[in-house]
Amino acid sequence: MAQLDDLRKQISLVESDLDEGLLGLTDQQTLETFRIEFLGRKGRIARLFKVLGELDADARAEAGRLLNALKDHANTAFDKCRDKLQIVTLEGRITKEKVDLTLPGVYHSLGHLHLLTQVQQEIESIFLRMGFDVATGPEIESEYYNFEALNIPEDHPAREEWDSFYIDGSHLLRPHTSPVQIRVMEQTDPPVRIICPGRCYRRDTQDATHSPVFHQVELLWVEEGLSLANLKYVIELFVREFFGEGYKMRLSGDFFPFTEPSVQVHMRSRGSSDWLELGGAGMVDPAVLTNVGYDPEKVTGFAFGFGVERMAMLRYGIDDIRTFLTNDLRFIEQF
Repeated sequence: MAQLDDLRKQISLVESDLDEGLLGLTDQQTLETFRIEFLGRKGRIARLFKVLGELDADARAEAGRLLNALKDHANTAFDKCRDKLQIVTLEGRITKEKVDLTLPGVYHSLGHLHLLTQVQQEIESIFLRMGFDVATGPEIESEYYNFEALNIPEDHPAREEWDSFYIDGSHLLRPHTSPVQIRVMEQTDPPVRIICPGRCYRRDTQDATHSPVFHQVELLWVEEGLSLANLKYVIELFVREFFGEGYKMRLSGDFFPFTEPSVQVHMRSRGSSDWLELGGAGMVDPAVLTNVGYDPEKVTGFAFGFGVERMAMLRYGIDDIRTFLTNDLRFIEQF
């Protein structure tokens, strides 16, 4: 019986420590430590069960009853503490994550089109309303479509490698969207009224006003009876529509291999004395019309082209073309 009395003392000690340990269960970490200490496979209660084999047969039944009662007490106390902690944890999360539905929502900014895309789409929209179609073509073109069909001679500086990006001996990244005009005229009988927007490439050193990659929009109208007066009228309509009232425009003589006569288009805003270059224009050279199978005795045409970046810079007062490519959100989010 001495062994049973000794076991009762050990059970009483474990029960006392267990009840005292329950008071310190404040989080999941202390709860798990408690479980391992008292209810684990190598815990204090499991070690007491190993004593049963050492007891006399008449004391073993009583010892088993006492140990099972201790184990049931420990499991019940553990379950209550675990459930209580889960409720406390849940209430804490509810309090912390509570949403006041009466408050205004948090604004999340949405992405939008880049300024260059906005300007190009607006330009396209203006000319679509005038009755022009939008035409596109490949960015890698042959020398024929880039130069020969446009009446650009072999010794022209634009055909040198220091001015254009050659892919091989006869193909290059297009320096302008004029090849699109040739392709359309080859496949279409007059009248032809198109604009050709797209990306172009030239070996320009990048600075505030130049970039090796830029965007261009060219216009072509071929029909019977067109003259330089028609060209001037269309450009004036576009300038007034894109820039608004208060801008003046002028034409000055120039030379381009694919137009004759050729002009530069300049504009200035109200109150300004500075004329700004808008782009090049002119009547389509008869040689270009002949190259695509048109009869220059029956039809005439005019064309002009300008850079999308330049249009955006003039309209919004941007003084550095590199700004368009920096992905600086402070700049992009303004438009």
